[in-house]
Amino acid sequence: MRVHIATDHAGMELSAHLITALAAKGYDMVDHGPQAYDAEDDYPSFCINAALAVVADQAAGVDALGIVLGGSGNGEQIAANKVKGVRAALAWNLSTAKLAREHNDANVVAVGGRQHSVEEATEIIEAFLAEPFSDAERHVRRIGKIATYETTGEVVD
Repeated sequence: MRVHIATDHAGMELSAHLITALAAKGYDMVDHGPQAYDAEDDYPSFCINAALAVVADQAAGVDALGIVLGGSGNGEQIAANKVKGVRAALAWNLSTAKLAREHNDANVVAVGGRQHSVEEATEIIEAFLAEPFSDAERHVRRIGKIATYETTGEVVD
């Protein structure tokens, strides 16, 4: 699986750890930056580029997911969710990480680097990456309604 990762200055230590640890587990890691620490950096471009890459890979039939990191993960999740076709979920424990994939078929996970130890964040992200979508009809239906709104602006009951 290809994994696109992006961060801001607050998640750089975690990002570096994840790139190494996940590559060692066989994931094809693609780093969308930043490449150098800058306490004044702006995360949206990094996260949007990672999200765009996830959508492009998935459209091309590549098994791909994304990770966006920051201090809280909130802004990074918001930025990623602006990309058409992205379902980014903020995960703060194993359950939210697994449910994001199982129920929502989330394709990007956001984690706050200042909210967890490196070990805890790694477990959360590994749980997200490993969990398959359930493909249950009710979840497919709900995701379809979100996609309809995203592409047409129509709210489906």
